[in-house]
Amino acid sequence: MESYALLVAATLNAGTVLAIASLGLLINEKAGIVNLGAEGMMLCAAIAGFATVVHTGSDSLGFVAGMLAGGLMAALFGALVIWLNTNQYATGLALSLFGAGFSAFVGVGYVQEKMPERPTFAIAGLSDIPLVGSALFKHHPLVYLTIAFAGALVWFLYRTRSGLILRSVGESPESAHALGYPVRWIRLACVVAGGALCGLAGAYISIIYTPLWVEGMVAGKGWIALALTTFATWRPGRVLLGAYLFGGVTMLQFHFQGIGVEVPSQVLSMLPYVATIVVLALISRNPAWIRINMPASIGKPFYPGS
Repeated sequence: MESYALLVAATLNAGTVLAIASLGLLINEKAGIVNLGAEGMMLCAAIAGFATVVHTGSDSLGFVAGMLAGGLMAALFGALVIWLNTNQYATGLALSLFGAGFSAFVGVGYVQEKMPERPTFAIAGLSDIPLVGSALFKHHPLVYLTIAFAGALVWFLYRTRSGLILRSVGESPESAHALGYPVRWIRLACVVAGGALCGLAGAYISIIYTPLWVEGMVAGKGWIALALTTFATWRPGRVLLGAYLFGGVTMLQFHFQGIGVEVPSQVLSMLPYVATIVVLALISRNPAWIRINMPASIGKPFYPGS
């Protein structure tokens, strides 16, 4: 039973990375912008956060550095696609490739570096409960904050005027512009916020989840986060559930190895990506359902006054 408790704990930990990044990308896409640069932003944020903790010893500063790195890269992306009307998909791919190369270059000197001793976290009184305590109540505070943020995002998007404006920009930017809303600035704010969350996810990987720096350590999580937004049909609650589902699939490889199941490691490593392909294939069988939930102007450029 203890092994299953550890599996649940690892699932929450792995799912948190995907949830943070996916929620950030969901904010982008609700405003009508598709950013395929998540992988690159997460990698740059991972090295920025790791290097900051190595030099300062502060996890909080590391998270801030990661969010700044992600936010700055997203701001560059936003300036290109929102004001210069470059192709969103091509620009996002370029950002991802740039982030992979730049992080590898900057991180060469940090491969062998070690961070200060890691603190342990536990919720007093609850962490001592047999099995449940080790599974649910011994996580970094960011795990619980991510769950709370998903709930807050649901409230913001569907219960506030600001959330309604944001969604209207993603549904019909021309109508929002006609009503006097600064569509481009709203989209830029959403892109930067999404990038900062991707940066936070990247910093979480190198500071808490691993914790170390290795070239390419994000290992496709940015692409899975992108797929999750479609899998969840652009709903924050579903994003959270999907993130933990994919986190569990990722952790199954280690669980199987721990209980002695003889499965080739290469097959187990493929599981998260196979699951992503299968889920997207199943969803694509009902295009009408996707169209109902998808922001109407997602991926489309906006030309004020046209």
